[in-house]
Amino acid sequence: QVQLVESGGGLVQAGGSLRLSCAASGSIFSTSAMGWFRQAPGKQREFVATISWRSGLPYYANAVKGRFTISRDNAKNTVYLQMNSLNPEDTAVYYCAVGLGVSRTVSAVQSVGGYDYWGQGTQVTVSS
Repeated sequence: QVQLVESGGGLVQAGGSLRLSCAASGSIFSTSAMGWFRQAPGKQREFVATISWRSGLPYYANAVKGRFTISRDNAKNTVYLQMNSLNPEDTAVYYCAVGLGVSRTVSAVQSVGGYDYWGQGTQVTVSS
């Protein structure tokens, strides 16, 4: 079992920044990738960013590229999402996820099905 706890969400004005954290615990010795997804009201959960736990290679959704940065601290089993230049379209519940075992393809790490465990989510609200 793996537990993921997100933190750092909140209310921010457009143009502002937030930093999300996700701490993992439990049976995480075979972590392959950790990712961030978001879900706005009435919409499907969508990919935001992912990072390879072994290589540190990141990958971003086009909507956040250049504004968001994903990073990891292997010693703390924590992944971060630095979000800059936020706009109201970024408002959503942000979820952290972990994939275990073999490395995923680029396509797989962009999909909900490419991950094994999920956090409870943290709300990010951007006001205009």
